[in-house]
Amino acid sequence: MEDQQVPQPAEAEATVITLCGSTTFEAEFAEVNQRLTLEGCVVISLGMFRLPELPDYDWAVDPSDLKGRLGRVHVQKIRMADEVYVVDPGGYVGESTRREIAYAQSLGKPVRYLSRERSST
Repeated sequence: MEDQQVPQPAEAEATVITLCGSTTFEAEFAEVNQRLTLEGCVVISLGMFRLPELPDYDWAVDPSDLKGRLGRVHVQKIRMADEVYVVDPGGYVGESTRREIAYAQSLGKPVRYLSRERSST
């Protein structure tokens, strides 16, 4: 009779965290991403921090609604997360980020803030 392997208990799944905040805080996003990853979290961040230079593309007109598409992708990232982490150095939260926070809260997702963690240490 062959030795049967006993199933091992599954390790606890990592917490999935989506980062939200102003694209002007690229360095802070990288710092938070690294810290949370080292803590064992799966981090979902922004796909880009600047709009790409596209030949013959007029961002003022945005005929293909690329900005809208990028926004919808970020909303999906929020849905995929267990929680949202707001990268808000100095407490700055812009209008888009406020909408993302409200959306996350409407889904019952916990929301943490970089500025509140820094001020409590």
